[in-house]
Amino acid sequence: MKVSIVTVTYNSAATVEDTIKSVVNQDYKNIEYIIIDGLSKDNTLDIVNKYKDKIALVVSEKDQGIYDAISKGIKKATGDIVVALNSDDMYASNDVISKVAELFKNSHADAVYGDLNYVDRNDTTKIVRKWKSGTYKKGQFLKGWMPPHPTFFVRKHCYEKYGSFNLTLKSAADYELMLRFIHKHHIKLAYLPQLIVNMRAGGQSNVSI
Repeated sequence: MKVSIVTVTYNSAATVEDTIKSVVNQDYKNIEYIIIDGLSKDNTLDIVNKYKDKIALVVSEKDQGIYDAISKGIKKATGDIVVALNSDDMYASNDVISKVAELFKNSHADAVYGDLNYVDRNDTTKIVRKWKSGTYKKGQFLKGWMPPHPTFFVRKHCYEKYGSFNLTLKSAADYELMLRFIHKHHIKLAYLPQLIVNMRAGGQSNVSI
């Protein structure tokens, strides 16, 4: 089972190396790593190129924002499973992808998700807030529940069947996609009850943290 991980970058030199290391240090071997850059003006691509032998594809071109860039990466992905990892986020341990792949195999789910910690932007050992997802129950989206998007691993055929991000929604595009997949189309979910991602607080979708 191939897992495609898409990281979108734009002037991400301060954080992207932590992100890349958390991917290339995974103990799961069948990973396709794709980086979609929005024509960074800093040395983001210099950092990316240090790891080019472990990155399947690097694209640097103008885009219409983060969700347009993620959509490009999803289209280019050749894996059975696709996930987006932001350029200031990190996998919490080196066995995250192994655990996710194992759950996909055992559960036959369409999507797997887990828990996330918000961490301090400068001191990533400092936890700002914990996001415990819990097991999904039908109708919970209408009560405010949603999984953390960076932990949302999805079979690629779901994107092919149900579509990708709605770019008109800007920062709410990830919420709408998960709402569409889970609440509207009832894809089969499996919850991995462990910390999957450490997300730096203060990013595009969590400016109030």
